Amino acid sequence: MKDLRFVPATELASMISRRDVSPVEVIDAFLAAIEQYNPALNLFCFVYPHEARAAARRAETAVLKGDPLGPLHGVPFAIKDFTPTRGKRTTLGSYAFEHWVPDDDPPILDRLYGAGGILIGKTTTPEFAHSGFTYSPLWGVSRNPWDPTRTPGGSSGGSAGAVAASIVPIAEGSDAGGSIRIPAAFCGVVGFKPSHGRIPMHITPNDFESIFHLGPIARTVTDAALMFSVMQGPDERDPTSLVPSLDVSLRPDTDLTGVRLALSLDLGYYAIDPEVASAVTTAAGVFRSRGAIVEAVDLGWSREINDAWFAYWGVVMAASYGDMVAEHGHHMDPGVRALIESGSLMSAVDLKRIELLRSRQWQAIRPILEQYDALLCPTTALTAPPAEANDRDFEGTTPDGRYAGLDLTSPFNFIGQCPVVSVPCGFSRDAMPIGMQIVGRRFDDASVLRLAAAFEEAAPWKQRRPPLKAGAP
Repeated sequence: MKDLRFVPATELASMISRRDVSPVEVIDAFLAAIEQYNPALNLFCFVYPHEARAAARRAETAVLKGDPLGPLHGVPFAIKDFTPTRGKRTTLGSYAFEHWVPDDDPPILDRLYGAGGILIGKTTTPEFAHSGFTYSPLWGVSRNPWDPTRTPGGSSGGSAGAVAASIVPIAEGSDAGGSIRIPAAFCGVVGFKPSHGRIPMHITPNDFESIFHLGPIARTVTDAALMFSVMQGPDERDPTSLVPSLDVSLRPDTDLTGVRLALSLDLGYYAIDPEVASAVTTAAGVFRSRGAIVEAVDLGWSREINDAWFAYWGVVMAASYGDMVAEHGHHMDPGVRALIESGSLMSAVDLKRIELLRSRQWQAIRPILEQYDALLCPTTALTAPPAEANDRDFEGTTPDGRYAGLDLTSPFNFIGQCPVVSVPCGFSRDAMPIGMQIVGRRFDDASVLRLAAAFEEAAPWKQRRPPLKAGAP
């Protein structure tokens, strides 16, 4: 019997349907791993052993009876503790929501349950999912399975870390500025931000927010595509959700003759760690070796995009959570309070001017995406920083005028119609993962996933596993 923890979700589902393994065995394997490794990493804030085992027994009965099985039948999954879950506490990493128990599930949970998936637990997030680091006043610091002194990234750091540690096969994340892709890169897993509206949201009070995305986190592109195929599609609860659903059939083709890819190692203005630049350059060479044309491009972008994103993010925080400061502010993360304060000061005219900047940003990249099938660039500017660092450590400018930012992700939330997947593309000298973004044309999610699958097939990274240690930190 294989160690079930390291079997891809797609294969687990097949093994269960063939009766090669029981869903109960699968759930028990992952629950044991969570119990063994989570104390040192703090990636799950809630685990549901009794409910998961009961669901596994029902799934086993369905298999034995020959009932129709969904594509995730018996496969455990995790949900980020930013996403509401009916009848289960959803804290958003905040004392303000410490005891909140939602009355309804969002569309994605309906679909994951409907596909036969089994919710095994909820993963940690920074307060209100505000940060590229996973720390919250309520749950403390989460840690990277490759090196527990480092951050798993944020804000879906609990989900990405849990998948990287193989204590859950697939997990959900949300992404308003890189919150799926940053932790995917830092933890060496796949994180997919679909086109805006491709997966219905309806997890926050604002159903018209234009930068939020839900997406899958997995160890392989195939698993990410499977989870995406289950979660995607229109839903009337989200008026921005896209019609119709996509046919996502990967069939990775390692012959990429005729494919044209643009390459930018720094988006024109970032300070990039040389090891990151080297890994992405090597990854571009993998595409070239398979027949693709890869050419360096100048996007014509600047740091004003990032500054505008942070200003916009402050408005989102102020509008969503500003009313809670009076009662809960003494418990709040200082970074959250600073965002709320800055967002509260922005005028409506200045907020609208951000849309003018987003328009200029789109007009600059539009001719590139018309000429090329996708854009390649790093996911983050460096490997995972210390777990106790924070976003404010990455707001500076280098002596040569480059932007010393943490990630290259938030600019693509401003043009959220473009799907972006982060794939592992190498390791640093100190054995920390490095990620590369593949940015697709507007609403062309299927092509982005196929390119990622072709890269994975040509340069597989699945063999390396984090050196986990059990017990408390």
